[in-house]
Amino acid sequence: GWGDVDDAVSNQAIHAALDAGINFFDTADIYGLGHSEEMIGETIGNNLDVLVATKVGNVARDNQFTIDYSTALILNACDQSLKRLRRERLDYYQLHSARMSHLQAGECIEAMHQLVQKGKIRYWGLSLNTFDPLPEADYLIQNNYGNGFQLVLNILNQKALPLLARACEKGYGIIARMPLQFGLLAGKFNADSTFPINDHRRGRLTKEVILTSAKALEPVWQLCNKYHLTKSELALSYVLSYPEVSTVIPGIRTAEHVAQNTNNLRKLDDEDVKMIEGLGKSEFLTVMELIQSQG
Repeated sequence: GWGDVDDAVSNQAIHAALDAGINFFDTADIYGLGHSEEMIGETIGNNLDVLVATKVGNVARDNQFTIDYSTALILNACDQSLKRLRRERLDYYQLHSARMSHLQAGECIEAMHQLVQKGKIRYWGLSLNTFDPLPEADYLIQNNYGNGFQLVLNILNQKALPLLARACEKGYGIIARMPLQFGLLAGKFNADSTFPINDHRRGRLTKEVILTSAKALEPVWQLCNKYHLTKSELALSYVLSYPEVSTVIPGIRTAEHVAQNTNNLRKLDDEDVKMIEGLGKSEFLTVMELIQSQG
């Protein structure tokens, strides 16, 4: 979780995004146990000018979270998502963090093919594991399954970069998530920052993580003056500097977040992208290993 969420605030954020020209929304059936989909359905409904993506495979049973990529689960979950989103067809349906064993078993892939044939989904793909996205992606590419990947890509976490060219060459779309790395790349945390008990960042963004990342990011933040961008704008601009990236999905909880994430974005110069990539092979690896060790 990300702490307490107020429906009225969420509704305002969605409307602010629409007003800002945002036409792609990503959610999952597990987010709020379906409530996130309901909020999007109530606000956007069957507005075909807006693309909606959701995910399947993470489920809550007996007060515990588990995974299920069976054909029966996916077919039923798709129907439930369509109802909550008030849609006749999903623009993009994603297997939520499916691993190689699930893909090789074949049930989930067969389910997606059935949904395409039935006209319930237009495209499908994978929402990939945070720290090692490549094996599952390569499996789909090699077998010509699916249409796209959602993966983590940001200044600190560049592990997905080797995948971009391969995926693009084969016609796969790329959705980049976590462009701000839990807010670290928005520059709003310091050594004294704390998080609510129900916020997943409480255990991940420790004082050590915040201080270590701040030191490693100093050369990058010098670019803010060059481009007249805030830290969050620079972080988003970096991700969008890769032509293979179809869209980027920063998390938004408030209308203020929408304004911060849409006001001033631009492509960075190649030399600056290369500089950031160089840090990604050295200092940023240390930061990501530290973050990963926190769970």
